[in-house]
Formats: sequence, structure tokens, C-alpha cells
Amino acid sequence: MEFTRLGSLDMEVSRVALGTWAIGGWLWGGTDVEDSIRTIHEALDLGITTIDTAPVYGFGLAEEILADALSRRAVRRDRVIIATKAGMEWDEQENVRRNSKPERLRQEIEDSLRRLKTDYIDIYQIHWPDPDTPIEDTAAVLKELYEEGKIRAIGVSNFTVEQMERWRQVAPLHSCQPRYNLLERQIEADVLPYCREHGVAVLAYSPLARGLLTGKYGLDAQFPAGDSRAQDARFQPGALRSHLKVVEGLRALAAELGRTVAQLAFRWVLDQPGVTVGLWGARRPDQIREAAGAVGWRLSDDERARIDSILAAAREG
Repeated sequence: MEFTRLGSLDMEVSRVALGTWAIGGWLWGGTDVEDSIRTIHEALDLGITTIDTAPVYGFGLAEEILADALSRRAVRRDRVIIATKAGMEWDEQENVRRNSKPERLRQEIEDSLRRLKTDYIDIYQIHWPDPDTPIEDTAAVLKELYEEGKIRAIGVSNFTVEQMERWRQVAPLHSCQPRYNLLERQIEADVLPYCREHGVAVLAYSPLARGLLTGKYGLDAQFPAGDSRAQDARFQPGALRSHLKVVEGLRALAAELGRTVAQLAFRWVLDQPGVTVGLWGARRPDQIREAAGAVGWRLSDDERARIDSILAAAREG
């Protein structure tokens, strides 16, 4: 496993993080708790020490499963980096909305600490910016939690540069979690350079584009009931056809390197300047086991150029 520091902090993180959105089951067609626990144990066996979760992942379930998995292995608390989030609330019908008001965040951290069975969270991130709450108010309460020792690092997710700049006028900002993969590279224009310039760690989510870059789906892709990928624009016939051209090009290069498409796509993300950690989502042991082949090597300049050519050819075709 590869390790690095989280931005300017003296906190060591594994460069592969286990992402637990699918483990929570919400928008993924449900989950199998025992499979999920085995997946977390497999991640630990691979040397993965960073695990990213959120209350909204299964409405508390992902956090509870993580706590159960760590308890069964009697994992020392200082041997794992737990990253969770805040700022999303839901009702009994599982309707979700953003809420980053200070009083809500104060309640959320207590709920997460209870579910995770811990007295501190390593990386606490605002899940999405709340348009109804001033960013300055949200930043102020996370600064308080940081100073109280309830969190070791302050993060945001899905924030723009302007929003991060406003945040940093009030509180430290240690990490940013944006969507980033070979097919979705918008952050290269602003968010990624900004984070590099200001020493903000980048935790890239969806590096495999919700499985699209695993090479395991074709035009006949089917998803179980409750799996939101059935409505995801990336998996609709027109877009999917274009994306699969990229996948086929990557497959040929991956084969030459003795890697899978997923390992190649994930390595590309890790190799981008400014990327600290990539989140590998999994809910079965075999899915996270594949991540082991994405570390311990780097793409050459020629290989990166070939990937650029593959992407360009798919756009033109």
C-alpha cells in the first residue's frame, strides 16, 4: 500500500481509501451486512487505513457497519483513519436535503460519534454546500469542533473554488473531496490547481465512475431495483456507447501492463498532481481486493499520452 500525508497535517493516510457508499445500500439496490464487513476486513488486510463514509449512506447504516467491522477485528482506533461527512438530513420517507446549519452539525457529529463508536473523527467533511446556510456559519462550527478535539481535520466535498475561498477566511481547510475520473475532469480547470496552491489534500471520489471504468459493463448493462445507475446519464445508451469506446481502448493498454481496466483508471487518478487519495468503492471482498493492483507502480509519460489519445479518439468518434 502507498501512504502519504494529508495536506499540511501530520496525519498519514493510505492513498487508496475504501469508499462505503455502496456498503450503505442507498441508491445501490441494498446491501449485505456480512459481505460488507468482510469487505472492510479485506481492505484492512490489504493495508488500507483510510475509510470514507457518511451518515446518508444507508441513513446511518454504513457508519454502523464500519464500527461493527472494526470492533470484530479489535482494530486500535489510532490504526485507522475514519473520514465521514455532515450536512445532509432525511425524513421517514428517505427524502434527502442539505442542511449545514450550526445546530444541525452539532447534532450530526454526536450521532456519527455514537454510530462509529468513537470519541473523535479523523476527517470531517461537509457533504455538499448548503445554499440556505452561509458558508461562514458552517465553517465556524467546524472550526469549533476542531478546536474541541472532536475532529482532527476539516474537509469539504463538492465545493467550488469560490466556496472554499470563503471557507478559508473563517476556518482551516485541510481536504476537499471532488468527483474525478478519466471521464469527468472538470476539476482540472480550477479546484485541483487551487488545492495544490493552498496545500489542501484532494480525496478523489468516483475514480471508477460508479463502475463504468471497471470494464465490467456493456451496452446491455442491467441494475437491480433501487440502484440509481439505471437512471444515471452516464449509463444511458448514447453516453454509454461513447464511454465504452474509452473502456475498450484502456483494456488494450491495461493488458499490456498486466493490469485490469479498473487498476489502470485508478492509477491514472493517483498519478495526477495534487491528488492525495482515491476512493475505491466496494461492497464485496473481491471488489476491494482488485485495488491492490493499483498501487506500487506509476504510469509513464508515454502511457499517459496513450490514454489521452484514447480519450480524444472516443470524443471524435
